[in-house]
Amino acid sequence: MKKLGFGLMRLPLTEEGNPQSINQELLNKMVDYFLKQGFTYFDTAYLYHQGMSELAMRKALVERYPRESFVLADKMPTFLIKKNEDYQRIFNEQLEKCGVTYFDYYLLHTLGVKNYAKTIKHGGFDFVKKLKEEGKVKHIGFSFHDKAELLDEILAKHPEMEFVQLQINYIDWDSNIIESRKCYEVALKHNKPIIVMEPVKGGTLVNVPEEVVKLFKNYNPEMSVASWAIRYTASLENVFMILSGMSNLEQVIDNTSYMLDVVPLNDEEKDIIRKATEIINNNIAIPCTACEYCVEGCPKKIPIPKFFSLYNQKQFRLEPSHRTYYYNLIQHHGKAADCIGCKQCEQHCPQHIAIAEQLKEVSKVFDV
Repeated sequence: MKKLGFGLMRLPLTEEGNPQSINQELLNKMVDYFLKQGFTYFDTAYLYHQGMSELAMRKALVERYPRESFVLADKMPTFLIKKNEDYQRIFNEQLEKCGVTYFDYYLLHTLGVKNYAKTIKHGGFDFVKKLKEEGKVKHIGFSFHDKAELLDEILAKHPEMEFVQLQINYIDWDSNIIESRKCYEVALKHNKPIIVMEPVKGGTLVNVPEEVVKLFKNYNPEMSVASWAIRYTASLENVFMILSGMSNLEQVIDNTSYMLDVVPLNDEEKDIIRKATEIINNNIAIPCTACEYCVEGCPKKIPIPKFFSLYNQKQFRLEPSHRTYYYNLIQHHGKAADCIGCKQCEQHCPQHIAIAEQLKEVSKVFDV
């Protein structure tokens, strides 16, 4: 397989702010182009787009192409499991929604200290092993959002896991929260192939400060800003797939152009990445990737990732349009100041952000 995978987490919408309003016609064109370029890996999940990603994928891919012409990955939402029987119920629902009889890759979704404990308690590892034995999945693994020490423990205790999906990008590489490098090294230690998620950190490494854009363009004006981040991960040993959550056809065209025959970073490019990392780290206030796991169940219906995005943009420069976007959002959602500090959002945040405290900072800027 070519190393670029189509992440079905940030699909084009017909109605801004409504993640269920997937633009099916545009998605079909994106899938067509992706496959035409020789790429075959697609990645979805039970909760992406509030449950609509799997259905949209079925319409764009399964109902329009032979099953053997693509590779499909899906995930068991470990955070929703309350008893062992839930595994089979959700898996059956996923097969039906996707319109397939098997998945090529199947993951225990977002393991961390809490979800790992739940997975052990409810028999999740045995369940996915059984699925493989029955031929309902070809390869089993898990996505991971926690410390490298825990990853080492999981891989030591569960050698049956065939691969691991990690958040890796040049900003998080030496992060003491995400621990991209340390987790990567643990996966190498256990000889586990790696799928990379968040290579552009939810768009953060596309919407970079102008100083970084100049660094990249001065070296190679033809290469996009996104290409630097994705080629960075493609240059790492034992990475067999890099997921890009593409939201429009232009992104598909760009990503596939340099991933058709990807060239690893040379020493000069690595040095430029190091300089870019320093500049970006001095500008990013909140390391949110807009996964929206925090939004589900918010008692005040606060669009947390959107507020954080506006706040981060303000770090570069506060434009009048930022306030306009904020005002538009609060017509149908809670304000940052409405947060009651229940912190249930923080339990679901893969980036381990102190969301309640950060919303106070957002409020200081926009609720005035």
